[in-house]
Amino acid sequence: MKDTARTLILLHLAVFLAGWTGVFGRLIHLGGVPLVWYRIQVSVVSLAVVLAVMGRLHKVRLPALLSIAGCGILLALHWVCFYASIQASNVSVGVACIATTCFFTALFNPLVNRTRIDWKEVLISFISIAGVLLVFSLDVRYRTGIALGLLSAAIYSVFAILNINVAERTGEDSSTMLLWELVGGVLFLSLCIPFHARLFPEAAIVPTGRDLVSLLLLGSVFTIIPFLFQLQALRRLSAFTVNLTYNLEPVYSIVIAAILFDEIHEVGPSFWIGLALIILSVLLQTRRIRP
Repeated sequence: MKDTARTLILLHLAVFLAGWTGVFGRLIHLGGVPLVWYRIQVSVVSLAVVLAVMGRLHKVRLPALLSIAGCGILLALHWVCFYASIQASNVSVGVACIATTCFFTALFNPLVNRTRIDWKEVLISFISIAGVLLVFSLDVRYRTGIALGLLSAAIYSVFAILNINVAERTGEDSSTMLLWELVGGVLFLSLCIPFHARLFPEAAIVPTGRDLVSLLLLGSVFTIIPFLFQLQALRRLSAFTVNLTYNLEPVYSIVIAAILFDEIHEVGPSFWIGLALIILSVLLQTRRIRP
């Protein structure tokens, strides 16, 4: 029980830090692909240095390496769609769509692992989604941003499910998993960059000085720490529980965006009702998993 409580604390800390990532998508003036490409490069270097200093940098067998890197490709695609969603709409819409991850997880997990659908999880996810819709009152003007956000959520749900399976099969620790996932993601995006430049010749690829500072912070503090905590949580908690808890991320993001960008001019009753529903869904699932 103590282990579960500690894991939940780390998970909620990860969610708080993750609440800042959407803000960087607004601050950095790069397209989704180059933004994520630079972010992962910074993350790889930062994590590799930390592991080397701690003496925990070691080789991984090729079969395990390929599986882990494959998960990293999904992670990179998730980030690309997420930041593209923010840039096509705003921070609030992008992070609100991510809250549908728990719904996709409830549907995809039985398909991937060949288990029965947990209808309680589906019901809890609907409560959370209803809360998110009330919090943000998504505007249909942002169709492209919403579509990209939903795609990002769907991809991430598959990543979370497969990440659990790969971790159990390979037996690698969370930090090693994250490092090689990031390596897989950056190699994949390195292949995509030339095509991105050809398809979007007007899009900026080289970061400005201000962008560089934001990328350094995003790729180190706001990527490595929350993802290490998250991967640790995935070893003790279900993918649905982790993704559902991440529905609190929009709550943090909306407060930060309101302060920095004045995206939310007025907080009405719907915000508080929606916030209550999100918290209720997290509490219901937390009660279900606590022994």
